[in-house]
Amino acid sequence: MTFARSRLAHAWRWLALTLLFAPAMLLAQTVTGVGFHHITINDPVNGGTMPGLVFYPTSHAPDETAIGPYHVAATVDAPAIPGAKPLVVISHGNGGSDLGHHELATYLASHGFIVATLEHPKDNFHDVSGVGYAPVLVGRPIQVKATITMLLNDPHWKMLIDTNRIGVAGFSAGGYTSLMIVGAVPQFRRFIDFCHRYPNDKDVCGEANKLTAEAQSHGQTLEQMMDGVQSQLTHWGDTADPRVKAAFVMAPLSLVFDDAGIEKIDRPVFLYYGQNDHVLRPSANAEHIRPLMKTLVAVKMVPLADHWVFLDPCSPELAKDAKEICSDPPGVDRVKVHQQIQADALAFFRKTLDVQTQ
Repeated sequence: MTFARSRLAHAWRWLALTLLFAPAMLLAQTVTGVGFHHITINDPVNGGTMPGLVFYPTSHAPDETAIGPYHVAATVDAPAIPGAKPLVVISHGNGGSDLGHHELATYLASHGFIVATLEHPKDNFHDVSGVGYAPVLVGRPIQVKATITMLLNDPHWKMLIDTNRIGVAGFSAGGYTSLMIVGAVPQFRRFIDFCHRYPNDKDVCGEANKLTAEAQSHGQTLEQMMDGVQSQLTHWGDTADPRVKAAFVMAPLSLVFDDAGIEKIDRPVFLYYGQNDHVLRPSANAEHIRPLMKTLVAVKMVPLADHWVFLDPCSPELAKDAKEICSDPPGVDRVKVHQQIQADALAFFRKTLDVQTQ
């Protein structure tokens, strides 16, 4: 009897340990090297093209490539491992670049994903002339959709992508973009309401005087100007994309979404934000939309963190030239934060895109 009890107790302990470590066991998979390729995407909003990158698993040994101030853990044009894989498209924030989240891109690629990034026209590190206007506010999700379409139509990439397993990720304005891709509908007059409440908020309202002056030069009020942007919401087609099954959003610009606009989201969302975000204050953005999303899978607040923590840890070269976006408050370790973000993004996309691991 004692022996039987001992064996039973051992069995229960084994089962308990199995359940405890099951998530880690399910996520176990051979990590590969990463290749990347420069792509050119047609821009249906402004005409012309957009630059971008595709990251993918390769049997090539892990390596690093320097691209300007970025140290990218990938090898240019290394041969791709054959077979259809899930796709994630990453959208950068205002004034960002297609390399601003290269660590997340290479991490997902090393775990079996195809990851594409793009540079949004008129809202990137060398040209922000479109910020506040329809080609950016409305055009961003259209440009992500165009990136997906380009990859699925390309003879090479379409053989490597599982069309039933597509997700998006984004930071700041890229988070806003990702939310629209999965159904959110903005109300652009909410910018005006926000700036009436927070007139000294230079990050969101710094362009308000310029836009007001431009509206007046056309015989309009700022409200009428925003109504004009609103009227173009479907000008380039539906901003939502049914091909996309899930969105991973970091510190999203979300003050423009009211209850009804957020309730239109019909796919899983993972929400990340910084506790002390001074650029997109949580109370008007992440914390505003958090209780409204019926499809919210998880939410994480990074203690003490400011807005820029979601950009990759900076190389010494970048830190020298971009001190503000490369610095974090005391008590915030950006490297550790990104290790957690990457693990969460991988688990989220594996679950929501129904990715089978080996």
